[in-house]
Amino acid sequence: MSETLAAPSHDTLDAVERTALLTAALRAAESRRPDRLYDDPFAQLLSGEIGPELLAEVRAVTFPRDGSRTLPSTPDYNAIRTRFFDDFLLDSTRPPGQHQVVLAPAGMDSRAYRLPWGDGVRYFEVDRPAVLAYKRERLAGRSAHTAYHRFVAADLAADDWESRLTEAGYDPDSPSTWLVEGLLYYIEENQAHRILERIAAIVAPGSRIAADIVNRAALTLPNMRGLLDVFAGWGCPWLFGHDEPERLFAQYGFDVRAVQPGEPEADYGRWPDPVPPREKTAVRRVFFVHGRRR
Repeated sequence: MSETLAAPSHDTLDAVERTALLTAALRAAESRRPDRLYDDPFAQLLSGEIGPELLAEVRAVTFPRDGSRTLPSTPDYNAIRTRFFDDFLLDSTRPPGQHQVVLAPAGMDSRAYRLPWGDGVRYFEVDRPAVLAYKRERLAGRSAHTAYHRFVAADLAADDWESRLTEAGYDPDSPSTWLVEGLLYYIEENQAHRILERIAAIVAPGSRIAADIVNRAALTLPNMRGLLDVFAGWGCPWLFGHDEPERLFAQYGFDVRAVQPGEPEADYGRWPDPVPPREKTAVRRVFFVHGRRR
């Protein structure tokens, strides 16, 4: 059973935690589009009052009224990312025995409630207590599409999240699928390495993993300044990027591929910008990493 969580409030969420409300607002906006890549009927509820305000700030710098767009299109990026990871998670749980799903962090994600999970899927959402308290209150009365759904109130930077996850029913000896979405660029490099190391230590061989990560240039390029300044102004600057995500994950026993939005498997007819070849330097990139534990 999930532990008792504190009463929810926007005021209990810190700067990084509030970015989950931005993601929910982006998903709500996507769900209103006639050409939407997915439908998230819970996103508007989860975004609250603050999510649309954060989205308005991002839109203002991304689509300036007095000039052309130089920043990546956050709405298109978020739509592609969500759909890409939707497909990844559903595909990962189809093989027999691959029935554990872990979202770390879970944020305001509603995949447990909106995706058609197969029989026997065990679904774990790991995030800080304040995030899960807010989320559980907002989704009160809604049922997940899997009988085994657990909130695990734990900070991924703390020493005890693995024990809390196993206490909730996670089996480290059985294959699992992990999604690390919207986290790595908000944390210091040593923390990113430590989290990947700890995940690798608690997953069985054959387990699958997916994550998003930016390259180093995305943290410093002048044409990224407008977006970076917004996040820094909120108190959650982007801190970590990596130019070779395949090598990063390989250090921890994961064989992965990294694709960019706009490449054939991560486009869906929505990416509006050219896709720079990997050998080109001094350009911003974001990667969707996905693969398996050796």
